[in-house]
Amino acid sequence: MSVKGNIKEAAGHVKEEAFENGDSPESKRKAQEGRDLRNEGRIEDGKPPKTGKPGTES
Repeated sequence: MSVKGNIKEAAGHVKEEAFENGDSPESKRKAQEGRDLRNEGRIEDGKPPKTGKPGTES
């Protein structure tokens, strides 16, 4: 596990959680940016990206 990958995954998770419940297009865009950043960090650490519906464990 790389430190950089862990930081990206954590930062993406925080950003997604902060904006996932917003109704505006801006909130939805920022939540997606968080998901993308989280998945980028997961890939760097050799984990599969999370592709399930947001808000679920899959």
